[in-house]
Amino acid sequence: MHPLASFLAALRFLTIVPLVWRCEQDGHFFTASLAWFPVIGLLIGLTAAVFISGVMAFCPPPVVAVAAIVLLAAASGCLHLDGLADSGDGLLSARPRERILEIMRDSHTGAMGVIVLVMVLLGKFAALVSLSGPTLILTLIAMPLAGRCAIVLTMAMLPYAREGEGLGRLFYSPASRWAALWSLALLAAVLAWSGWRLMWPVIIAVALTVLLFSLWCRRKIGGATGDTLGAVCELTELMVAIAMTFGRQGGTTP
Repeated sequence: MHPLASFLAALRFLTIVPLVWRCEQDGHFFTASLAWFPVIGLLIGLTAAVFISGVMAFCPPPVVAVAAIVLLAAASGCLHLDGLADSGDGLLSARPRERILEIMRDSHTGAMGVIVLVMVLLGKFAALVSLSGPTLILTLIAMPLAGRCAIVLTMAMLPYAREGEGLGRLFYSPASRWAALWSLALLAAVLAWSGWRLMWPVIIAVALTVLLFSLWCRRKIGGATGDTLGAVCELTELMVAIAMTFGRQGGTTP
């Protein structure tokens, strides 16, 4: 029962799937649910791949790319995009640590948050529109998987930045590092199916994104918050899509 309960807690938190069975118990399983994050990401990717495979048969590449971006965002209720916008407002504000945390907690989105959102979404569109066929489908599977892996990896690297309670703190536990290793193993296994030319650009993109963003967050606010975890998910998805264009240039498709 424990694995199922933790899986459902992760599914309800990371997606808009309307499952309410025993949802009142989710608070007891948030820490255990961390290991399910990459699995949920993989399920989102597989769902997106099936849907977009049908769209590709009837629509031109720009429409396919927009549909893919909307679907990936909608699957999580735009949860991570909201974190990206809040992180942009706070981390780019050049304010002291405590003020940055206050800005990130504010529900209103400022100019920097909007700019970051536009840049990331445009980047995803530019990358996806340049892909086609099996490479595009593999990219849609890899993006949400890598994004949720990035969340787990970041939690293993950074302490929680806020004092007291916060959304991100609910998932912190001593098992974070084990979950990070499991996440990397699952990501590598899925990517290995694509062949070495596509696997290594994506692994490098994920590692660099998580490392550089984590170092920046540590310097600015001393750790991670729920908003920065959402931001690293979105940034990793962007960099994975870009990395897949390098794989395409190499001429390898699954």
